[in-house]
Amino acid sequence: MQVTAPEGKKQFTGEIGLMAVGVQGNIENMGLEAAGVRMEPGWIQVDDFGRTNVKDVYAIGDVAGPPWLAHVASKEGIVCVESIAGKSPQPIDYDNIPGCTYCQPQVASLGMTEERAIAEGHELKVGRFPFSASGKARAIGETEGLVKLIFDAKYGELLGAHILGSEATEMIAELGVAKTLETTAPGIFNTVHAHPTLAEAVMEAAENAYGHSIHI
Repeated sequence: MQVTAPEGKKQFTGEIGLMAVGVQGNIENMGLEAAGVRMEPGWIQVDDFGRTNVKDVYAIGDVAGPPWLAHVASKEGIVCVESIAGKSPQPIDYDNIPGCTYCQPQVASLGMTEERAIAEGHELKVGRFPFSASGKARAIGETEGLVKLIFDAKYGELLGAHILGSEATEMIAELGVAKTLETTAPGIFNTVHAHPTLAEAVMEAAENAYGHSIHI
């Protein structure tokens, strides 16, 4: 198989190939067009609270467009119903949705990539910490991968987080909370993380971004 990467074309060989093209909600033959509901190809247009352009017609989850993730659909349902009930729910921050791939090693990320952050005009501080330098990762024999954190250089705010390695899909939750609270890098690395844990790699990556890491 041949893929195109930023550094050029790469060739890979293997016995099995998996192509994952995502999912799409079924909105066909439901009478939506006749009702005047606005749609994009494959999904229904909604506002921040699941409302369509037609009164009393709402949509959440896969039929309401990307990201097509179960945890997004669940939260959209809560926001939508609370809005219908007359409450004042907080709209979902779609820039802070964890994307997880349950392979081995696991992959998890949220927020901006380094490329997107630069394109949007941010000056960056980027920290990395390999699991090969983690005591817990060595103890459990899972040393493949790393944590990569992207911070705004001016304010120190966490812009993006990317983890490749064992339990990455669990570890990303800490960074989701951090981003929601607009936590800075010092806020992360001044928080004492238990030892030995894989989560220490998050603290170490934040330290690395500011030149404070002592284990790599």
